[in-house]
Amino acid sequence: MKPLAAETLPYLSSALLDRLSISTVDMVDEIERQISGQRRGEVWCAPKAVVLPGDDRYIMATLGVASTPPVLATKSLVVNPRNAGRGLPTLNSLITLLDAETGLPLALVDGNWVTEKRTAALSAVAARRMASGDASSLAFIGCGVQARGHLEAFADLFPLREIRAFGRGAANRDALCQMARSRGLQAVPCDTARAAIEGADMVVTTVTLVPRPAPFLDANWLKPGSFTVMTDQALPWLPETMPRFDRIIVDDLEQEAKMPKPMIDPGLVAGDLTGLVCGDFVGRESPGEATAFVFRGLAVGDLAVAALAYERAKVAGVVPSSCANAARDSLLT
Repeated sequence: MKPLAAETLPYLSSALLDRLSISTVDMVDEIERQISGQRRGEVWCAPKAVVLPGDDRYIMATLGVASTPPVLATKSLVVNPRNAGRGLPTLNSLITLLDAETGLPLALVDGNWVTEKRTAALSAVAARRMASGDASSLAFIGCGVQARGHLEAFADLFPLREIRAFGRGAANRDALCQMARSRGLQAVPCDTARAAIEGADMVVTTVTLVPRPAPFLDANWLKPGSFTVMTDQALPWLPETMPRFDRIIVDDLEQEAKMPKPMIDPGLVAGDLTGLVCGDFVGRESPGEATAFVFRGLAVGDLAVAALAYERAKVAGVVPSSCANAARDSLLT
């Protein structure tokens, strides 16, 4: 048996993926399509698996399978705060794509790029239905990679005029503000989380999970009618203030039920992202409702964005459409 030649398995780097110019709307639409596919029994995703070695590392894996396109996506991710001392990103990940019918390899994809894009796109799926359509101000608690991804996505979908930024690192905060100004937005660096949140139409919290943050955010600071995204499992929010929200959804009720500890009191949860997208309930019933989307991360997001990127790369001619055939021929020889 001949070994599989390295050149038959392409790697989609972040630089290559950026050149594909996949829009926020395209990613959000694709995630919604695959979420609807789950309801129809055409997409299958396993609850995320997490390993906590006890040394501040957070190790996670996701698995998703789609019928159209027939792709299996697995993501492996490590978050390690010690990487900062090594001059490396705190989070690093890799996505492997296989042909869902044969199991043969298709491509490797930069997991950091997909994680940034899919997290913001998942938030945007919820925001389409739970935020006010004329939301013009956005507060960030946490100003790193995920904040930048959310700024890009939300600026594409809402008539933003202003952002407010609060974070532990002045460099990240200033970089986020500069990114906002480059898009013609007013940017306000804030000295306190409360100053950022009060009066904002939308709030995005992306506080790092390791080491585990102590709660410091009060939901009572939120204005009526606001929409909040918590990509950090609601860990920085004071649990006793969560009843302030009129409506809270999580990413996946089934996944949440398998977790050792719920992100928030299950009695406060109105449903999940699949129910929202499929119309089981409405995201907002009145203009004054304060709504929130709390999530751990969803395999269907990684699957949808990585598969979309792979398909676009084939169309652009940067990935040979015959990769799976080449892999098959090598394995059979």
